[in-house]
Amino acid sequence: MKDLPIYFKNTLSGQLEEFKPVDSGNVGMYTCGPTVYGNVHIGNLRAYVFADLVRNTLIYNGYDVKQITNITDVGHLVSDEDEGADKVEEQAKKESLDAKVITQKYTDYFMSSLVKLEIETKSTQFPKASENIPEQIRMIETLFEKEFAYIIDDGVYFDTSKFPEYGELGNINIKGLKEGARVNSNSQKKNSTDFALWKFSKEKRLQEWKSPWGVGFPGWHIECSAMASKFLGDTFDIHTGGVDHIPTHHNNEIAQSVAIHDKPLANYWLHVNHITIDGKKISKSTGNTAYLEDLETKGISPLDYKYWLYTSHYSTLSNFTYEAVIAAQKGLNSIRQIFSVAGSLEDSNYKVPIGEISRNYLEKFIAHINNNLDTPKAIALTHQLLSDKRIVWPDKRATILEFDKVLKLDLSKTVEKVEVVEVVETISSVITDLAQKRQTARADRDYAKADALREEIENQGYMIRDTDDEVGYKIDKK
Repeated sequence: MKDLPIYFKNTLSGQLEEFKPVDSGNVGMYTCGPTVYGNVHIGNLRAYVFADLVRNTLIYNGYDVKQITNITDVGHLVSDEDEGADKVEEQAKKESLDAKVITQKYTDYFMSSLVKLEIETKSTQFPKASENIPEQIRMIETLFEKEFAYIIDDGVYFDTSKFPEYGELGNINIKGLKEGARVNSNSQKKNSTDFALWKFSKEKRLQEWKSPWGVGFPGWHIECSAMASKFLGDTFDIHTGGVDHIPTHHNNEIAQSVAIHDKPLANYWLHVNHITIDGKKISKSTGNTAYLEDLETKGISPLDYKYWLYTSHYSTLSNFTYEAVIAAQKGLNSIRQIFSVAGSLEDSNYKVPIGEISRNYLEKFIAHINNNLDTPKAIALTHQLLSDKRIVWPDKRATILEFDKVLKLDLSKTVEKVEVVEVVETISSVITDLAQKRQTARADRDYAKADALREEIENQGYMIRDTDDEVGYKIDKK
């Protein structure tokens, strides 16, 4: 079963592609890490849940994975157009602390958040931008040698006009950017899309270094290219990040890296979508945000939140509400009930038999996960397994524990005060989404599509029947 191919939606091509590593059996993977000037919120953390899912899927399929997640502790300015203050410098001034103290404080918070979410940290490397300055300077020197770099009053810049493929990632409209979509606030730049490789210190900074061009600090983009190349080589397999990285940061990474090495930076670019909170963009300045501890004070564990993330596909814009996560919490607890029941039997000196993994369900699970990380279908399959009366409880437990090697939800953790053995059936967002699409197809008189959607719902173990109420349909378990 582990010989099944893995497919990822590659942002570079815009297509679903079969994964084929550079080095058979080994995978190099780079994940854009946090800028450590503040605590990471639940929106930030979706990117690392996603990256860990990619990693776990690859490992489950037999690959050895080398993952690099950088720590941006210098050089990330307020504006993507390389203007404004350095976020770390500004926060250090606000808290009257040294930059190293500030960055370590928020790095520790980030790492503790990963641990709470059962995200692998021991085998992943977390290099800091400030500890890899020589590598960044050498890359900029090479860009000068190849005539991609030039100097203006405030720093060293990359000339995007000399890289015709600029904007290929995500099919960015570069003409639109040059005509004003990306404002050129620096009149000395040759092109509005040009970006900083090295910024000069206008005044004494907490973090600055000598370079062949003057005292200053690296641009945000060159940091990632330098660390990726240092730890993974000139070309590696997978680069992950958020969709917000596509237009600027990741296109800049590609431009400078390809200009230097004359080969691709990464073969597969995978991007996770945002979440909103109560339908609005997450914003620290307006207070529309939430942190893991905010959830915990409401009785919602980090793994409840992680499970909620899995109920929608990583590529979808998902709306966080406490009501939605509480509903997801109930779904997660319904899975854990079988382990709670086992525990109560053990307390009564009952020896719980060791189960066997259901090969049928495992095949389906791997097929879902290997198909562009389809966690909604994987979660729906888990609940289908729980309600399948043909599978005995020990086998259900064994199969679920196998699923958890990928999902990392600590599913064997018991829930307190379990009053019933029967698992509460929940209808996942996958099924309701199919049902809603069927309603739309029926309204459009596309009955062939409606019939196909009905069949897909039935294949998932459910039945749908039309009703005269406002909803228009009712879903039942077969």
